[in-house]
Amino acid sequence: MSVENLAETFVELADTLVADFDPVEFMHLLANRCVDTLGVDAAGILLVDHFGELQVVGASSDRARLLELFELQHRQGPCMECYLTSRPVTVTGFTEPPQRWPEFSSVAAAAGFGAVHALPMRLREQTIGALNLFTVGEDALSETRVRVARAMADVATIGLLQAQVISHRDLLADQLQHALHSRVLIEQAKGVLAERLQVDMSAAFHTLRQYSRNNRLHLSKVAEDVIAGTIDMTALTSARS
Repeated sequence: MSVENLAETFVELADTLVADFDPVEFMHLLANRCVDTLGVDAAGILLVDHFGELQVVGASSDRARLLELFELQHRQGPCMECYLTSRPVTVTGFTEPPQRWPEFSSVAAAAGFGAVHALPMRLREQTIGALNLFTVGEDALSETRVRVARAMADVATIGLLQAQVISHRDLLADQLQHALHSRVLIEQAKGVLAERLQVDMSAAFHTLRQYSRNNRLHLSKVAEDVIAGTIDMTALTSARS
């Protein structure tokens, strides 16, 4: 675990401000970086979706992905408990009875793993998933590697939540811009109608709105057609009655 490798890892995990940020690719990057940086044999990431259900969103190998899927299907295991309790869970020696999760332990041992180290992906009181590290050996990770793994999980969590906030903010900005643009179009269309129909602005707006409702069209679309002169004026004026 070199200083250069560690520094590069954290720079990559912190870089979530790019315009084409892809959360799925980011999770695969995290899983692969865990293997390279921490010296584990595989890594997987579980994240909670909008419905409150955990999903496998990244894995460094098919073995790790299938083991994570098995755990989700059976709704029990160390990784799921880690998410539910927001606390680290370590299980070593899958072949040594008694086992708390015998089915998971059996599948994990069959996949060639000897231990799993699950760390919550958490920021303050919000837990969004779990980072799961698998090793062939049955020993627990050293305290140093655990601290680095926790830091990686924390940085990834902050990055994901930050990207979510930015995405939400951009969506709101787009919606606001659309609303402002629509308002300008409607005002222009009111002026056009008021002049053509020789009515006041209130009556012109009533005509626009009634036509849009009758034809199940967005008001901004009707306004665009009025400004462009492509609307059927006979149908439009009949909406006034």
